[in-house]
Amino acid sequence: MIFESSSATSTANRIQVVFKREMPQTTSTSPTLQESISASASTELQNLFDELEGLIGLQEAKKTIYEIYALLKINKERERQNLKTEKQVFHMVFKGNPGTGKTTVARIFGKILREMGILSKGHLTEVERADLVGEFIGHTAQKTRDLVKKAMGGILFIDEAYSLARGGEKDFGKEAVDCLTKALEDSNKDFICIIAGYTDEMDSFLELNPGLPSRFPIHINFADYTVDELLEIANLMAKNKDFELTRGAVEKIRRSIMGIITDPFQMNFSNARYIRNCIEKAIRVQAIRLLRNNEFRREDLMKLKPEDFSL
Repeated sequence: MIFESSSATSTANRIQVVFKREMPQTTSTSPTLQESISASASTELQNLFDELEGLIGLQEAKKTIYEIYALLKINKERERQNLKTEKQVFHMVFKGNPGTGKTTVARIFGKILREMGILSKGHLTEVERADLVGEFIGHTAQKTRDLVKKAMGGILFIDEAYSLARGGEKDFGKEAVDCLTKALEDSNKDFICIIAGYTDEMDSFLELNPGLPSRFPIHINFADYTVDELLEIANLMAKNKDFELTRGAVEKIRRSIMGIITDPFQMNFSNARYIRNCIEKAIRVQAIRLLRNNEFRREDLMKLKPEDFSL
């Protein structure tokens, strides 16, 4: 679950600062990366970059797609001037905890890569182990091939891909991995595969088949959101639903987040997903409170108070 910044200008400014640090500039009049893209990108592509920039956090993912865009533009110029270019492989590994935006970014990537001419459709086909693994010999290979075919022209997004490695040598998950490895070699055009999951598990998964690491050259880490970013997401989620968080409600959410992330026994915090669940439950509790107190003014209907959050 990803939410856009409440201020597109402030978000763009933050991102420009990041890329100004990343991209060397020879003079103070050098254009920013965003200005360079605006000068060369189509309106649709620029809109997609604006959507990407509007996402809270996710700096590494943003940086990577800009690198791909720059590489493609420069390679076209190299070809025009009869210089050598290398074949590019864009299969990716997304590593991170739940609720850090992996699926949302993959969906935007597909649209951007379509506008760049890498993909013809740019759609996202999201699958998991149950979609790939069959119940008998030969069934898994057929299911995997069918899904690759369905994803042609776009992105095959395999969530919790490491689960394919569970079950030992006789498990059909290994057959899915072998079939996928072959598909990545055969379908090297108009098809991108993104495998996603927890960082440590994904590192182990890539060791399952010797051919996997070289076929997924792009790795993107999705860091957990900071407390301030999660509070920004909470405010935006409420605003998008025509609610307002009171100062007391925001502080209660902050204390809850701090309690979770500092708890040594708390595993796999779900980031923005946790915030979404908190807001949705608070809306239900608020409804009971308003109905019981017969409070139906507009400002009453909009405000989410600390007592609405059972954190």
